[in-house]
Amino acid sequence: MLDSLTRLARAYNLTISPTGRTLSGGLDPGALIQPKKFFGAARNIEEGGSLTILATALIETGSRMDDVIFEEFKGTGNMEVHLDRKLQERRIFPAIDINKSGTRREDLLLTNEEYNAVMAVRRVLATETTQEATEKLIHALLKTKNNKEFVQMFPKLI
Repeated sequence: MLDSLTRLARAYNLTISPTGRTLSGGLDPGALIQPKKFFGAARNIEEGGSLTILATALIETGSRMDDVIFEEFKGTGNMEVHLDRKLQERRIFPAIDINKSGTRREDLLLTNEEYNAVMAVRRVLATETTQEATEKLIHALLKTKNNKEFVQMFPKLI
């Protein structure tokens, strides 16, 4: 677990020998080399097992450098979980922005029935505010014992 890729890239930006180029926000492109190597180490390992890296990134901080760092890593992960400060302030947990969060290639991880249910949930919740969507999903999940039951009951729950 790495908290955070943003801070790691900022630290490298302060310590590397300058490359002579500067990206928006004052970021030297050379500062991204080692963080990208670290994050890119996640993979399946031959003869079994895998290395999973869970990393955070700072966004909406008002820093252009943080935005540039986030954009450099945005498409490289297999999933994104966006936390929502307003949900956290309202004590709604988990404080996850459901509409911005997701897993790439869900179709490879889920059965057809599960995938279709996920897509239906996303369509229904996309029209709601973040708070309404989160509360609605939590309420629906609490009515079921497990994912299989949720998938079967979803049309009646929401």
